Amino acid sequence: MLILRFTLRRLLVAAPTVLGVLFITFMLVRIGHQDPVAMLAGPMADRAMLEMIRTQLGLDQPLFTQFAGYLWRLAQGDLGRSWQSNQPVLHEIIAHFPTTLELTLLSVGLGAIIGVPVGLRAAFRPNGWFDQISRVVSLLGFSVPTYWMGLMAIFIFFFLLRLAPAPMGRLSLEVIAPPTITGSLVIDSIAAGNWEALRSALAQLMLPVSCFTLIAAAPVVKQTRAVAIEILGSDYIRYARACGFSPRTVRRIVLRNAVAPVLTFIGTQLTSLLAAASLIEFIFAWGGLGHWGLNAILLGDFAAVQGYVLTLALFSVFVFLVIDLLVLLLEPRGQRR
Repeated sequence: MLILRFTLRRLLVAAPTVLGVLFITFMLVRIGHQDPVAMLAGPMADRAMLEMIRTQLGLDQPLFTQFAGYLWRLAQGDLGRSWQSNQPVLHEIIAHFPTTLELTLLSVGLGAIIGVPVGLRAAFRPNGWFDQISRVVSLLGFSVPTYWMGLMAIFIFFFLLRLAPAPMGRLSLEVIAPPTITGSLVIDSIAAGNWEALRSALAQLMLPVSCFTLIAAAPVVKQTRAVAIEILGSDYIRYARACGFSPRTVRRIVLRNAVAPVLTFIGTQLTSLLAAASLIEFIFAWGGLGHWGLNAILLGDFAAVQGYVLTLALFSVFVFLVIDLLVLLLEPRGQRR
C-alpha cells in the first residue's frame, strides 16, 4: 500500500512536468527559423502551393489551437506523422528506441560497474596514488568532447590498428540480420541462434560502448568518491572505528549508506546519456533514437521532434520512479515516512 501511494504521488508530480516539456517543445520548434513548409514544397513551389501545404499541416492556425489539437491527438495515442518519412511518429519511435536503449544500458551499466568500485577505493585512501590517478582519468572523461572521443576511437582502432570493424551501423553488411523480436540485435541473434550475427553485433558495439562507458564512468567515480568521503567523516563511522570494528566492516557500512545517493546519481546518468546518445549514434551511423531525433531537429520535422522529446521525458519519469522505489526499499528511513 505504501509503494502504491508513493507511485501515485510521484506520477501526479511528474504529470505537470511532462506537460510543461510538451508545451515548451511545441512552441520552440514553431517559433524557430526553420520553415518545414518550404523544405517540403521544394525550391520551385509558388505561394499558392506553400499556403496549401501549410493548411494541410494545420500550421495556419493559432499556436494555442495547434497545441490543443496536439494534446487531443496525443491523448488518443496519435503522435502525428513524420513529414520526412511520412510514417507515424509512434512507429518510428518504437523502431528506433530499442537500439538506443541497448547502447545506453550497456554503457551506463559498465560505467557503474567500473565507477563505483574505483570511487570507493579512491575514497578509502584519499590523496594516495590511486586516488590521484582516478581523479585525473575522471577529469579527462568530463573534459573530452563526445564527438572527439568517438572520432579518435575510429581513427585509432579502426583506421590505424584495424582492431575494430567499420563504423557503419549495428551489423556488418555481409551478415544477415536476425528476425526482429526485441529490437536488440544481441538478444535477437541469441534468440534466433544466429551466432554470426551475434559476433558481428558485439563487434560493432565495441567502440561506441567503450566511448560511452568512459563518459558514463567518469562522473560515477567522482560522485561515489565524494559520497564515500562524506560518509567516512560522519559521526557513526567515527563511533564504529572507536568500537574497534574491522576495516572490512567499516567499508561495508560505508557501502550500505552510499547505495541510495549513488543509485540516484546513476539514474540521472542514464536519463542524461540517453539524450546525449545522438552524437555517438551519428558518428557510428547507429540509427537509433538519438540519430533519428537529431535528424528531425536538423530538418525541422516538428512531429518527430515533439515525439522524440516526449519519449525522453517519459523515459526520465520512468527511470526516476524506478530509482525512487528502489531507494524506498533499500533505505529504511524512507519507509517510515
